[in-house]
Amino acid sequence: MGKADFLSPKAIGNRIKAKGLQKLRWYCQMCQKQCRDENGFKCHCMSESHQRQLLLASENPNQFMSHFSDEFKTDFLELLRRRFGTKRVHNNIVYNEYISHREHVHMNSTQWETLTDFTKWLGREGFCKVDETPKGWYIQYIDRDPETIRRQEELERKKKQDLDDEERSAKFIEEQVRRGREGREPEEEPVFTEFKRENEDKKITLSIDVASAGPSKTSLTLGPSTLKVAASAKRKESSHSSESKDKKKKSALDEIIEMEEQKKKSVRSDNWIQPNIVVKVITKRLGEKYYKKKAMIREVQNKYTALVKMLDSGDKLKLDQSHVETVIPAPGKRVLILNGQYKDTEAILDGINEHKFSATLTLDSGRLKGKTVEGIPYEDFSKLA
Repeated sequence: MGKADFLSPKAIGNRIKAKGLQKLRWYCQMCQKQCRDENGFKCHCMSESHQRQLLLASENPNQFMSHFSDEFKTDFLELLRRRFGTKRVHNNIVYNEYISHREHVHMNSTQWETLTDFTKWLGREGFCKVDETPKGWYIQYIDRDPETIRRQEELERKKKQDLDDEERSAKFIEEQVRRGREGREPEEEPVFTEFKRENEDKKITLSIDVASAGPSKTSLTLGPSTLKVAASAKRKESSHSSESKDKKKKSALDEIIEMEEQKKKSVRSDNWIQPNIVVKVITKRLGEKYYKKKAMIREVQNKYTALVKMLDSGDKLKLDQSHVETVIPAPGKRVLILNGQYKDTEAILDGINEHKFSATLTLDSGRLKGKTVEGIPYEDFSKLA
């Protein structure tokens, strides 16, 4: 029986069947031939080309098996690294994705008989972290790429630098509190003595140092009113000492807050316009043609004057800084920080807080590259052209 015509239904059906995956047991790795059924595989094994390949393999079988094993291991690890990274995943999930590719190397032509043996071998050789659970074997790829290691070391260095900054701030605060405590006058501790009466009939007298009366001592007869006056004076004294203590404590904290505010003020500047950023025209003096339209700053003159080019019409205008405002792009776009501590630093917009009129940015340049900062006001950054 001859072959079917090229566009006949039978030929189209045969091509559709040949395009998909077939059973692995009817695949010949030496000839890289996929058979559709058992009869086709039997005919292929009896063919002359297959017999020649078997003769070649019989001369050095270890070489062919080693070649297929290396190729299987390389492709499997490449799929694991590219698809799952360093995540922990079931080995059967990775294997099913690997064999979905039609031209893959079959395991029956490698040195490993089962997927479990291959998984254990990966763990022994240090390619992956493997662990056995009631649900089966799980693998986790170990990334030893020099670029990945360098990136991880850089992130650790940045974390250490941030911790060092926090430690310096904590030491500075402790120093300020210590200075505030040293400047405080020491409080006199009261000395309590045992009360002894020599004569029961004799009246009790109390000597009190009155500050307003000078150094002289006044002897008073103890009575109910005198006791009340003494207690009220003592309460006033303790309240005054506690108030002075709170004031001195507050002064140290206020000093820290003032220094932080002065530091922030010293970083900020009046002019924020920069070249190559997108701004929006907010003045109505130029007419409705340019009002609320976007433009790109081409040049900055005298710190507060910008030469801009309209994005829609291409017109060139000379505008003051007060005539334009910043443009907030969509998350994921690049922006330029125009004011504050991270001025002139390019960043990527991660998210927007509409309630606080601020945004979260990830720095993309400078020595703090990769750091995420929050609470950047809308007016302190703008979209890059």
